[in-house]
Amino acid sequence: MTSVTSLDELRRAIAENGERPEGPARNARAEQLLADAESLGLPLAVIEALGHQLTVYNYSSEKDKAFVPFARLLRMWDERPEDFDAYETHSLFWRFKWMSTGMLGQPHIPLDAMENWLEEMERRYRLAGHSERAVRSCEFHVASHVGDLERAEAAYAAWLSADRDRMADCYACELQGQGWWQVLRGRDEEALEVWAPVLEGRFTCAHEPHNVLASSLLPLLRLGRLGEAKANHLRGFRLVRATESMRASYAEHVEFCALTGNEARALELLAQRPAYFTDDGHPSSKGDYLAVTALLMDRLVALGMGDRQVPGPAGRDWTAAELAAHAREEALALADAFDRRNGTTYVSDRLRERMAREPLVDRLPLGVRVAVGTAAPRPAAPAVAASAEAQDLAALLAEARRRSEALLPSAVEAWEAVERAAAGSAEAGPAEGGAAEAGSAEAGSAEAGSAEAGSAEAGSAEAVELSARDRAEIAEHRALGLGPDGVDLFATAAALYAEAGDLGEALASRARGVYARTLSGKLDGALEDVTEPYRQCLALFAAGDTGVRQTASVLMARARVLLRLAQGADGQEPDPAAEAEAAEGTREAAREVLAFVAEHAPDTEDPHLLSRTAEAHAMLGDMAAGPEEAVPELSLAVRQFLDAGLPWYTVEYESRLAAIAHHLDDLEAARRHLRAALEHGGEALPPLGHAHLHLQLSEVLAESGGDAVAEAGDHALEAAHWADEAGQSATLGAYARHRLGGLLHRQGRWAEAAEVMESTLPDLTPETHGDGTVVQTLWWLGDCLASLGDHRDAAERRLRAAELAARWPDQRDHATLAHLAAESLSRAELPAEADAAYARAGELWRELGDLPGQVRALRARAWLAAEEDVATARALMDRALDACRKALAVAEEDGERLPVAAELAGTRHQFGGLLADHEGPSEEAHGHLVEAVSGFAALGDPARAAHADALLTLGRLEAALGRPADAAARAREVLAACDADSDPSGPLRTRRSDAEALLREATG
Repeated sequence: MTSVTSLDELRRAIAENGERPEGPARNARAEQLLADAESLGLPLAVIEALGHQLTVYNYSSEKDKAFVPFARLLRMWDERPEDFDAYETHSLFWRFKWMSTGMLGQPHIPLDAMENWLEEMERRYRLAGHSERAVRSCEFHVASHVGDLERAEAAYAAWLSADRDRMADCYACELQGQGWWQVLRGRDEEALEVWAPVLEGRFTCAHEPHNVLASSLLPLLRLGRLGEAKANHLRGFRLVRATESMRASYAEHVEFCALTGNEARALELLAQRPAYFTDDGHPSSKGDYLAVTALLMDRLVALGMGDRQVPGPAGRDWTAAELAAHAREEALALADAFDRRNGTTYVSDRLRERMAREPLVDRLPLGVRVAVGTAAPRPAAPAVAASAEAQDLAALLAEARRRSEALLPSAVEAWEAVERAAAGSAEAGPAEGGAAEAGSAEAGSAEAGSAEAGSAEAGSAEAVELSARDRAEIAEHRALGLGPDGVDLFATAAALYAEAGDLGEALASRARGVYARTLSGKLDGALEDVTEPYRQCLALFAAGDTGVRQTASVLMARARVLLRLAQGADGQEPDPAAEAEAAEGTREAAREVLAFVAEHAPDTEDPHLLSRTAEAHAMLGDMAAGPEEAVPELSLAVRQFLDAGLPWYTVEYESRLAAIAHHLDDLEAARRHLRAALEHGGEALPPLGHAHLHLQLSEVLAESGGDAVAEAGDHALEAAHWADEAGQSATLGAYARHRLGGLLHRQGRWAEAAEVMESTLPDLTPETHGDGTVVQTLWWLGDCLASLGDHRDAAERRLRAAELAARWPDQRDHATLAHLAAESLSRAELPAEADAAYARAGELWRELGDLPGQVRALRARAWLAAEEDVATARALMDRALDACRKALAVAEEDGERLPVAAELAGTRHQFGGLLADHEGPSEEAHGHLVEAVSGFAALGDPARAAHADALLTLGRLEAALGRPADAAARAREVLAACDADSDPSGPLRTRRSDAEALLREATG
């Protein structure tokens, strides 16, 4: 960078450096600018450079460097106050506050020196005629820092009662401090009331609402306002993450994650700011950061992850346990330094209290994707002595059979516990008595499949010996848990049931194994394979050698196989004739189940048999001729499952009923069925089931519109969480986050939506999710970033979306995205890039035959060109006019003519405005505006807002041309239109004040 040679160059360089991101590079440039200012030999140049240096130090991690330039400025003021202009005089006194409160964060500055400085500030403010409001505010912060709460309360009252003047902090900063005091005194509700104007965006500044959003997180959690807390985290973190000086607020976001079950996100936040562990320029905020780091690491240790690698201070690798000890030690050392300075234990006491905080929420899904999880590892089952194993295993067997009998979803897990206990008993045998051979021989004489089932006999005389039936049930339940992968285990179970003498259960297991095979798409020979146990079981039942339950199970397995055949195998060429035959066979098989149970167990209360009849009705619904015909059977199935006390079995059928209702545009019924599915599934639903149901409900609610959109977002958030739990973060989870981002966008919650969509974009791919999903996410994200003022990033997202949409046959989305990207580039002050994007969009609009798009692109290019070359701008406006005239000449119907006439009037309006702005008032500009007014007037009511705008522009031009009477007439015409508009929220509501101002100007 070159040195500056004049005061104007210095000021431009200071302004340019002020726009750079906070950090050491900006600070170093400020130091160079001070050296350049000193070489100019102008006191004011040095004063301005010192002020700039002080500012960049204060808004960085090097706050401790700010005292030197301020001391020099103060000395210059005392020696030659006339060297300071009005702005620098104001700035000097303004920065007194920074120094007074800045001393609090530097433990090496004695307390006496701080009190003396406060007195000096009060004296100078009084001599300068300033209110004591800023002084009392600084006194409040000093007193509250050292723990003198009585003095702080008095200073707080004096602060609020003193008059506001030019030295008072802005409203946003004052409210931040006032709310912070309410929190400190345990008044969370009052704090949030104080902060409301900042949180709602009514008062803002360079660092607000950044601080307030961070400070509000714990109060909101303590009050149970979880949705607001989540929203404030997502909004606030976007603001603080790029602001180096906001380490304390950043720490509050880390703390929030640590206390809400979001430890993985907290780790990512730590990883994004490694310098925060070691930056020493502001010891107070360093202590805050280390304290929440210790809190987070303690959480990980409590979750059994003390050995996990975590981000920490550079120079070595850290485990969570190691970083917990290091961060606590460093934080307490800093707190002790403050307490020695202050003569209290207040800082250390508060720090210990902070590090000891317990989670406020077990789980608060945020909707954002994190790269790593922090799920606690499953603890190993404690070893048990073989002498106690008999009783334990017997109890486990009894509990497993109870759950199986009741068809509880946890039956599979209960049998897994039996299996583990049996294996543990066998392993403990040698230690007890060394009689391992008996167990080995017994295992060797059993079916080979018992080893696949993972079970083992006891290895000692005291150990429980599992019977063949025990082992059959273990194998069968393992098979049930494995689904299509359980085929071999069903065969093992069948053999063990046969060994136990229960031929009916053996046949049922064989039939279930055939059905399990069809779940993997292997349909060939399935009907023949299930028919053999079907016939054998009916013969056994007829002979009285098996029961109703076993026979019904075989009948249902055969019906299931037929249903799979009717549905066909994925990826195979359908065989309509075979599938139709299987469909009829399914209906017959389902009716056979119903008839069998009705005949042989008409008054049964056996949940196993009741579940067979309910499933048979559901099959008849699946095989119905159409959606309407399916509803009665599926509804009956749901009622029967509920009557049998098996609500978790209804989930599948409630989901199908919801899909049918959705198809029939009955959104209310769809919502009702999906809510019922979630309620009835409860804890029995696997994570993936939760994810799918929440996503379905989200989509139905989103279609419902209105107030339901917010609830749709809540369910999309839940879907994302459960997809993550199911290990589907990059697939279903990414799609759920895409949906969530779109719903937040729809509600105008730009910052939250942007945070969610930015986190999911790395997982969204055209191959997995379709390029339409990727384009839509980028489109929404571009909208959000544009609304947040991040125009460069918005342009980048929109351009990327346009590149993907360029491959589509219909180019309308491509044109729209190119146009939006051009708007963002223009607002990002990249005129050349914006012009190229507008040119591309204009060409696409022309190819599509979309005149409004083509003309608007030309007009936008004209405004860009006018900054450098009015002749080029004129040519572009002429092209827009020519396109409108040509389109108007060939338009035959009003539906075609009216939009073209509107664009022609709009182009006249903009042409006249452009000429007036860049060439000055002229008759040519006046002529264009007169044509615009006439054109909009001819369009009638739909164009009344545009007509009013054109009248106002024309009136202002006429005033500039020295025609006040004409200008007043235009203003009165607009006011008359406003008076005639009966809708107070109509399109003219914002024009009245402009018309009144024009009338005052025109009439003097």
